[in-house]
Parts: sequence; structure tokens; C-alpha cells
Amino acid sequence: MAGSRLPRQLFLQGVAAVFMFAFASLYTQIPGLYGAEGILPARKTLRPQGKGRWQQLWETPTLLWEAPQLGLDTTQGLELLSLLGTLLALGALLLRQLRTLLVYLLLWAAYLSAYQVGQVFLYFQWDSLLLETGFLAVLVAPLRPRHHHKQAPQGGLAGALPHEDLPFWLVRWLLFRLMFASGVVKLTSRCPAWWGLTALTYHYETQCLPTPASWFTHHLPVWLHKLCVVATFLIEIAVPPLFFAPVRRLRLAAFYSQVLLQVLIIITGNYNFFNLLTLVLTTALLDDGHLTATPGNSHCKKTASSWPRTLLAVLSLLLEFTIYGLLAYGTVHYFGLEVDWEQHAVHSRTTFTFHQFSQWLKMVTLPTMWLGVASLTWELLTALWRWTQVRGWPRRLCTAVQLLIFGTATVALFVISLVPYSYVEPSTHGRLWTGAHRLFGTVEHLQLANSYGLFRRMTGLGGRPEVVLEGSYDGHRWVEIEFMYKPGNVSRPPPIVAPHQPRLDWQMWFAALGPHSHSPWFTGLVLRLLQGKEPVIRLIQNDVTKYPFHKQPPTYLRAQRYKYWFSHPGEQSQWWRRQWVEEFFPPVSLGDPTLDMLLRQFGLQDKSPPRARSSSNTLAQALHWVRRQLSPLEPSTLLWGLLAAVGAIRVVQALHSRPHSPRSSPPGKEEKHRPAPKKDSGAATKRAAPAPDNCTSSSQSPGRKK
Repeated sequence: MAGSRLPRQLFLQGVAAVFMFAFASLYTQIPGLYGAEGILPARKTLRPQGKGRWQQLWETPTLLWEAPQLGLDTTQGLELLSLLGTLLALGALLLRQLRTLLVYLLLWAAYLSAYQVGQVFLYFQWDSLLLETGFLAVLVAPLRPRHHHKQAPQGGLAGALPHEDLPFWLVRWLLFRLMFASGVVKLTSRCPAWWGLTALTYHYETQCLPTPASWFTHHLPVWLHKLCVVATFLIEIAVPPLFFAPVRRLRLAAFYSQVLLQVLIIITGNYNFFNLLTLVLTTALLDDGHLTATPGNSHCKKTASSWPRTLLAVLSLLLEFTIYGLLAYGTVHYFGLEVDWEQHAVHSRTTFTFHQFSQWLKMVTLPTMWLGVASLTWELLTALWRWTQVRGWPRRLCTAVQLLIFGTATVALFVISLVPYSYVEPSTHGRLWTGAHRLFGTVEHLQLANSYGLFRRMTGLGGRPEVVLEGSYDGHRWVEIEFMYKPGNVSRPPPIVAPHQPRLDWQMWFAALGPHSHSPWFTGLVLRLLQGKEPVIRLIQNDVTKYPFHKQPPTYLRAQRYKYWFSHPGEQSQWWRRQWVEEFFPPVSLGDPTLDMLLRQFGLQDKSPPRARSSSNTLAQALHWVRRQLSPLEPSTLLWGLLAAVGAIRVVQALHSRPHSPRSSPPGKEEKHRPAPKKDSGAATKRAAPAPDNCTSSSQSPGRKK
């Protein structure tokens, strides 16, 4: 592979951007979710058990244990971490000097701290993915900032220290685990929609938060939806092994296929920062040569290649054609693709059984692990070879220590990751080395490696289930409570929310899939709305005046379950159709025996009031002031404003660093200010490495030499 300096920088910038969005999105929701008057107060999750300080920190790794030392309660500590995380991530995104190991360690530790008290509202796969990616960024980031012109130790390849590509390889391995497992679980779940290739005829309508494009995509022909499911299986199951292909063009083809899938998901669904984070992971498939390629390079003269190099190029080309041919044949054969010229359609169906797929999965899971072992071994040998090129014993000793530390960490994380990866195939999981299981169990709570499997089953096959809250003052006339983002009013178009994640709206989607007893937090939501708590109301409507009971809390509250469908083309002023199904939550009021029983059952009663903190605390006052300034802004607007600010600053940075064309000067003036050449400049020029493939730009032309 060519050097990976630019992809590593792109990866670190991307991780910083995702952390910025994640922290900022969480900050806007903390009072309503975790405050003293929130749905699930965070203070209940951190209660000392009489253990030692370090044991307590290891078992529940969160910096919020130290919040009382600053005179803050748990919620205020969470707000402080979110604000600092947002600012630190913003700095790392904009300033190269801040993209260091320490900064990413702080970002990872801050998000892990929030994760420990986040409860069900933070238990999403992308939260775990961000933590795992964030820890990899800690290893990828340099120990201290280096200037652009600073070179690697003498003899280093592609301007990199010997160890630098090792942690970055783990990013590629993580991308492989994420995509391969996400494709496999769709079939191991035995979901009839995935097996029948009809999943996308439901997906756009039944996903948590659709976009306006979802409505239009939903009405595409069925044969095209089925063909897209086939393409999804191809991209998620067949393509990921190419991440480790020895041929560069195969890796680039895999990169662009993954980018295409993620961009289409972004257009048709609001999945917060998840797809952006996946795109960040794909940078591990790139190299410096691809990112710095220019059209002018195609006109460079090629040097005469030796016969071994020519043979290698021919074999690489044959390997590419073979793999593309196998992918095409396998897709046509296993999904029965047939072109219907009369109807201008491509028909598809699965031609294999669940038993056949299970046998295939059992056969390939262990080899994919060995594929990872082989690829990692190659990276280790490459790093070792680069180390042998380092000159000077002090420098060689220093790089040897770095190589030993980062090499050991890379191998350890790879071994740990094999355990959650093996969950896709139970028999392989049982045959895994017991030492890997023990190592994984030791660090599992740190979220260093996780299992993934997105869109395992397609829900809402008979219509999208949706919970609609209703309030009343007299128990007879009920008024619907409309959320900012989730479907409710059939005339309102689906919003564009990403990269913000409205966590209450997401949990409302999960709650609608079963009885309310499966979502204990829902009873806490009902209680806070009956009490008229503004932080919770702002989760539903950030503009409190749009909340129907903003003047006085409702006396009664209930919830109904509906089924929603996208409206048909031609229906004026309607995006949805809906039908009442059943009562989801019975009518209750404050002091109602049913409500009290549910609160006791789920442990949601306020048995002890929150400990009062001094109102004169300067830090607490500063946090309150910041909250007061930002609360009028809708969360999605705030995040889009952050994105616009980053874009504007980057434009200014680009203009500032843009080289200015020299102005014309009288003859002789340029020579007057030109410094005298050094005595050994000619020798240094002779020692300079020649441009690859005899490519010389105009500035390197002998005719321009002065």
C-alpha cells in the first residue's frame, strides 16, 4: 500500500466532527432526559457502594464521580462534559495541532462517562461504535503535533513512523466487522422481508425518522426495491473481504461501494451521526496516492518496467477480472436475476435456503478471522521492515519502543474484537481461544470492541406502529401531543434531523413495537408531563408555546397506538395515512393508583429529593447561563449552525493559506532580495530523490533552473 498520512488525517478530522455532533446533540437533551426533573434522572445511576475510589472508577468508568468535587451534581457534570467535549472536538476538527493522542483520549473518556449514566437513551449501536472508533483514534493520533514539513525518521516510508499504520489497520478491521455482520444478521434472523427481498418496500415507511426523500423512494417499483436489497447484500457481505485485497484498485472499488450505500441511507433516513461515522471508517481503504492524484499525472512518462513488475501487473489485472466476474456470477446465480425486456424490469429471488446459508457462514467465519490475521501479520512485517530502515541508534531505539507498544496494543485489540465478531456464528464463537474470551471479559465495560448488526429484522410489515400521546383536562375531550420529529400529524412532511439524534423520539419508535411495560421509561415520561416539567416538554416541542398544555399541565394523560402508512401519490396535502389500533397506555392522573403502581414497579418514584447545591458556585452559574442562551435554539438548527460555522472557518483557513501569486517586479529587484545559495546546494540537489515515473513538473524542468 502507498502511504496513509492523508487518510489518517482525514480519519482524525472525521472522528472529531462526529464527536462534536454527538456531544452537542446530547447536550441539548440532558435536562429533559437526565435532570432532576427529567425522565430518568442521572443521579440515580451513580451511588457509592462503599468501594474504593479506583475500584469504583474501574467498575463504572465515568468522570462524573468527580462532579461533587467541583460543586456540581451529576446532571451539571454531564452538561460540563458535553460542552467541553463539543469545544474540544471542534478544536480538533479545525486545528491540526489539537489532533493528538491526549485530545482524543479526553474525547473518548468524556463520551464513555456520559454512556455510563445514559441508560436506555444512550444504548444504541452507533454510541458503541463511536466509543470503539474513538479509542482507535487515540492510537492513530500522534503523541504530539507535527508540522507539515516534518519528515519521518530517515529511511521511513511515505513520511510515516514505522508503527503509524498499525492502529489505522484496526479501523479497516472495524469497518469489515461492522459491514459483514450487518449483512449476515439480516439472513440469520430469518426475517421474511429480507429473505423475500421485499425489505425495502417497507423500510422507508417504517424506519424511525424518515426524510422527505423516503416518501418518493417508497413509491419506486417493487422490482427496483428488490434489486436494491440484492445490492445491499452484495455490498455488505461479498464486498467487505476486498478491504484486505492486495490489489489497490479492488480496495478502492470496495471504498466507493460503501460510500454509495451510506450516502443513499443519509438521503433516505435520519440516522444521526451513524452514517457519517461509517464514512469516516472508510478512509482506512484509501491511501496518499489516491487522495493526491491529479489529472496531470496521467501524462507522465512511464519508465521501462522490469519483467517481474510487468508480470505482477498482469496477474493483478487477472485477479481483478476474476473477482469481478465471480461477484457478478454469484449475484446472478444466488439471487436469480432475470431481465424482463417486455416490462423493462429485472426480477430477482433468493435461490438458496437458510440451511445452506448457515453452512456457508459456518465455513467462512473462521477463514475471515484468518484473513484478518494474515493482513495484520503483513502490516506488522511492513512496520518491522520500515524500522530496519531507520538510521541512528538513538532514533532507532525510540522507534523500536513505539513499535513495541503500538504493535502490542494493535494485536491485543484485534484478539479482543474476535469475540464479539464471532457472535455471528455460534459454533465459531465456542471454538474461539479461551484467552480471547477472558481478555474481552476484562475490558468489555470499556466498549473497546462490540458486536454489530444493523436492521436485523424489518418491523411494521402490516403498517408502521406509532404511539400518540393525548392529554385532557376533563377526561372527555382529548388533545394530541405532537412531537417535533416523529410522525404524528398526517399533513406534516417528514423532517430532516441528522446529524442530531432526538433520543426520546427514537425510543418512542421502539416503544410502539411492544407493550408499554417493555419500556419502563415511558411511565416516567407520563409522570413528568402530568407534572408539567418544562425540560421534558422541550424534548417534545422546543418552542414551549407549541405544546398544547404549556399554560397548565393536563389533568389526564393517555397513549394510543396507531398504524401509519405513507400516503398514495395524488393525495393532496397529506404525507401519511393512519388507522387506530388499540390503547397503548391507560388514562391516568397524578395520584392515580395505576400510575403509582407502575412507578413503584419500575423504580421511578422520587424517594429522595436531589441534594441541594450551592447556588453561588461560579461554575454552576456559568453552566446555567450557557443553557439559558442556547435553549431557545432547536437542536437540529444548533447542529446545522455548528456545521455552517465549521464550513465558514475552513473556507477562511483555505483562503488564508492559499499561496499568493508574486507580483511583477523590475529586472534585478528579484535578484537583489534573493538569498545567496549555500555552498552545498548542488550536492543536496543531486541527493534529492527523483520524482516517480520520471514525472517532472514545470518547476522541476532543467530549462527553468536558475
